[in-house]
Amino acid sequence: MIELTLASQSPRRLQMLQSLGLNPRVQPADIDETPWPDEPALAHVQRLARAKCEAIDHPCVLAADTIVVCDEHILGKPADADDFRGMMNQLSGRQHQVYTAWHLRHAAQHQFGVECTQVHFATLSPDMIEAYWASGEPADKAGGYGIQGWGGLLVERIEGDFNNVVGLPLKAVAQALAQIGLNPWRLDAR
Repeated sequence: MIELTLASQSPRRLQMLQSLGLNPRVQPADIDETPWPDEPALAHVQRLARAKCEAIDHPCVLAADTIVVCDEHILGKPADADDFRGMMNQLSGRQHQVYTAWHLRHAAQHQFGVECTQVHFATLSPDMIEAYWASGEPADKAGGYGIQGWGGLLVERIEGDFNNVVGLPLKAVAQALAQIGLNPWRLDAR
């Protein structure tokens, strides 16, 4: 039996894998996530997913990283309330991208991918921004919001995979897992 290790502390990623009938061991990877100078966002998120996967010494590891990008700048987790307000004002009434890169290693086999979802934010009032910060939800979220919670109220629409915005493009990852034999739902591995 293959034992999967999830190289992430994200409870959302764990819940998504559990929804597939899997119960991975959780072992967050401890890596430096600082972007390199002039590193494009896509290269950054792919590098982090691979580095997280390689940081865990286990035969079967799944790692992922999610970033929010607006005007080609990566918006990380807000450092404080002022940083959060700046992010929300930048995203308000505009479109941005959410990239999630994933990397699966089983023995010597590597599978990986990256998904991009376009997210369109509503125009936010100062009161909406303050109320959302007061909820406590945005403090540990890339881009300062979680679409699966109250942050979903800030979003007008998305183009692409909702699960990707939450933190894991579930269909692509499930197909990769099926190819290595972790296929509780008997998904088509193609």
